[in-house]
Amino acid sequence: MAETMYTVSSSPHIRSNTTVQTMMRDVLIALLPATLAGIYFFKVRALLIIILSVGSCVGAEALWQKLTHQKITISDLSAAVTGLLLAFNLPVAVPLWLPVVGGVFAVIIVKQFFGGIGQNIMNPALAARAFLLASWPVQMTTWTVDGVSSATPLGILKEGNGALPSLWNVFIGNIGGCIGETSALALLLGGAYLLYKKIISWHIPGVYIGTVFILTLVLGRNGFMSGNAFYELFVGGLMLGAFFMATDYTTSPMTKKGQIIFALGCGILTSVIRIYGGYPEGVSYSIIFMNLFVPLIDKFTTPRVFGGAK
Repeated sequence: MAETMYTVSSSPHIRSNTTVQTMMRDVLIALLPATLAGIYFFKVRALLIIILSVGSCVGAEALWQKLTHQKITISDLSAAVTGLLLAFNLPVAVPLWLPVVGGVFAVIIVKQFFGGIGQNIMNPALAARAFLLASWPVQMTTWTVDGVSSATPLGILKEGNGALPSLWNVFIGNIGGCIGETSALALLLGGAYLLYKKIISWHIPGVYIGTVFILTLVLGRNGFMSGNAFYELFVGGLMLGAFFMATDYTTSPMTKKGQIIFALGCGILTSVIRIYGGYPEGVSYSIIFMNLFVPLIDKFTTPRVFGGAK
């Protein structure tokens, strides 16, 4: 009677073909519509900023890992995703050295100083945007469309003067703003792709967007129930933040309950900053702020291991 040979190994015993590289590849594919829209509306300079941002992130990661005698992991595409997201958060009129500085800061300071991929405590691209905005506020808030200076819709809403672009122009992206955040249509297509590929679930983007919709409608910019909630959804970086920033695996909660709490906090902070704060947009700061609470959220929402101590 033949003996049966068994393989004994440590967990996990259920394995998947999904890797960091395949997930990052899908994120890059999902970002492609917004990339093309940004280049279409902001022309060749947008493409140049994207190339510089992605190149600086990939180069900084490779150089850091080389100097610290680590395995070079730029092939996992995570640095490329960080670079593209950083470029999406920049105005097209920024000096060309700015995305390079931002890329180095995102990868070295925010990512590698904390141990590399999976160890950073906040989204690298958003942290780099906050750093650049604090350091060079004029360059980071100069908006142009077709080379002509133009206020963003959120800026017009905040100041209460000027003609707002039509909802259609806001939806397709023919407005002033950052390179990758203006086209809600392109970002929704990318978000739908991520949901279809199961790279993300609906919990964070759905609750985040829903919270902003309800609060901007109820609170309003001119009093109770005076808000134009549909318009608020499509302007600024809400779609980019909800689908591509807040859903970052490393800096978002592990459980569905935790993700709902996280997204709810992001939505509340975004709405409060937009309506009552001194800055027109609140997406970046709301996500960064909630990133810091992720360990606490995980602590209270992660189920107890079966048979473990209470």
